[in-house]
Amino acid sequence: MTATMIKEFRLPDLGEGLTESEIVSWKVNVGDTVSLNQIIAEVETAKAVVELPSPFAGVITALHEQPGTVVEVGKPIVSFEVEGDAGGQPAAAAESVAPPAKREPNLVGYGAVVESTGRPVRRQRNFAAAPPVVEPVETGPVETGRPVVEPVETRPVETTTDERPRSTPPVRKLAKDLGVALEDVQGTGPGGLITRDDVRNFVGGEGLPAAAGQPQRAVPGQGERETRTPIKGVRKLTAAAMVSSAFTAPHVTEFLTVDVTPAMELLARLKSGKAFAGFKLTPLTLVAKAALLALRHNPTLNSRWDEDSQEIVQFNYVNLGIAAATPRGLMVPNIKDADRLTLAELSAALTELTETARAGKTGPADLTGGTISITNIGVFGIDAGTPILNPGEAAILAMGAVRKMPWEYQDQMALRQVMTLSLSFDHRLVDGEQGSRFLADLGALLADPGMALAMA
Repeated sequence: MTATMIKEFRLPDLGEGLTESEIVSWKVNVGDTVSLNQIIAEVETAKAVVELPSPFAGVITALHEQPGTVVEVGKPIVSFEVEGDAGGQPAAAAESVAPPAKREPNLVGYGAVVESTGRPVRRQRNFAAAPPVVEPVETGPVETGRPVVEPVETRPVETTTDERPRSTPPVRKLAKDLGVALEDVQGTGPGGLITRDDVRNFVGGEGLPAAAGQPQRAVPGQGERETRTPIKGVRKLTAAAMVSSAFTAPHVTEFLTVDVTPAMELLARLKSGKAFAGFKLTPLTLVAKAALLALRHNPTLNSRWDEDSQEIVQFNYVNLGIAAATPRGLMVPNIKDADRLTLAELSAALTELTETARAGKTGPADLTGGTISITNIGVFGIDAGTPILNPGEAAILAMGAVRKMPWEYQDQMALRQVMTLSLSFDHRLVDGEQGSRFLADLGALLADPGMALAMA
């Protein structure tokens, strides 16, 4: 005889060292029958939107969290009714289900969490000290022959009343950022748990803690005058990464304006040729290829400062990061081993990378492991900038817009196509001479693509 049992699926650690994720959408409903590894939800981490496969085959009995909810790793998000052994407990007794002897075969990256063998230990609550209790104690006979009862004061075990308010790490961080003392906030969650809404409701209209016991004053038209967006997901990670990079690596930025008319003429010829039919060739394609060639002669720009081991790590491969503006914020996915690709292969990889990023489908693996990056600010009509290094990388190149400008050409003034290149690098790793030589080599390749034959 086959019995059924209820199994809870807890939000797994997606291998990124993150502590929470947001439920973007559910792909299933209560009552649906799902198979092992069937996609049941989309979850947004601070790096990417990740699809969650089902760890069990069975029937969905409960969805514990709604879309848009930020959930901590390890918290139950969905329950399944699955088939068990004949000796298993009925589905209604989900808490008494015995844990499996070992992990069940599951999807790569996480597995079913082994249930605890016992009930969780409830944390003892501390209460205010009670008044002394007077208990009667018999002291023995006196002259009257009757026992006399004298009061003896007994004191309860001393307890503390300064218990730390119950809240989660994200809520404590939110309170810290807003300057709110959690001791002053009344929790409305289960068991008095302080939630994000409790903290936000406590904050006054000016973003400061409201006075204790004082009602908050509504600001007329406030909803029309400002919009508040929670800092989370990609925006939160990007902000932390940029602050860390800006205040850790000493940035130096150099600029070079180049006559790229020969490179643009080459691009036009390649587009019209049969060899590149079906490929999307852009100025970024040529700049990326030229940068990969220039790195061969200037490898220090393809390195990393390892603070923990006090070593400089030079990479013998190039994972080329491309900054992409997406609806979810700035991302820098990278093309693995880009230095080994032909121009056609690089073009295809760039097209796939940008389309995947804009669709919000970039996976965590594509967002890690970059060694040097390029940001194309020219698509926004910008000529130059001072880009901030992607953490863990030694250099980032910003390519500006291609503009027709008066330029000295063969000792005469002519209308030429000109681009400005901006190179930021970590001065701990890259000396001024090395950064300058890389930028000069890159400019030479774009000014005269035939130089690639000499530098190959």
